[in-house]
Amino acid sequence: MTRTLASLVVWMCAAWLLLLPAGALYYLVNIDSLGALASRNLELPIQWFTVGRGQWYALWGATVVYLSLGYAGVWYLRKAFRSFASGDWFDAQNSRYLRRFAALLVLQGIAKPLHFGLASVILSMKHPPGERMLSISLGSNEAILIVAGLVFWVLADLLVEGTKADAENRQFV
Repeated sequence: MTRTLASLVVWMCAAWLLLLPAGALYYLVNIDSLGALASRNLELPIQWFTVGRGQWYALWGATVVYLSLGYAGVWYLRKAFRSFASGDWFDAQNSRYLRRFAALLVLQGIAKPLHFGLASVILSMKHPPGERMLSISLGSNEAILIVAGLVFWVLADLLVEGTKADAENRQFV
C-alpha cells in the first residue's frame, strides 16, 4: 500500500510539473487573463484601470520566479517518492531530496509575503504620487508552509538515521 501511495505522489508531482509551465505560458500569451485573475483575487485597493500591459508582464515574471521555488521543491519531492515507490526507503540520496524539498518549502513560505509586497508595488506604479503602495500580507498559510517544511526536514533527518541503522543491520547478517 505504501509503495502504491508513493507512486500516486510521483504521478501527482509529474502532473504539477507539467501543468505549472503550461499555466505560466498560457498567462504569458493571454496576459489580459492574468489581469482578470489578479483583479478578482488580490485584495488590494488598486486602481485597476491604471495598470498597463508592462505591469502585467512584470507581475507575471515576479509570479513565475515565486512559483519556481515550489516547482523546484516538487521536482525533488518527485525524485524522493520515485525511490520510495521502487522500495528504496533508507537511502541517503532520498534524505537529500527531502531536505531540498523542505528548504524550498520554507523558502516559499518566507517569499510569499515578499511576492505579495512586490505585486502591490508593481500594480500601483502608475498611481498618482502618494497613492502608490507596498502591502505585506502575513497569514496562517505562510506559517503552514514553514512548519510543513520543517517537518519534512526532520523526516529527512530520520531517514538518515534509518539509513545508518539499516547499514548496521546488514553488517550483522
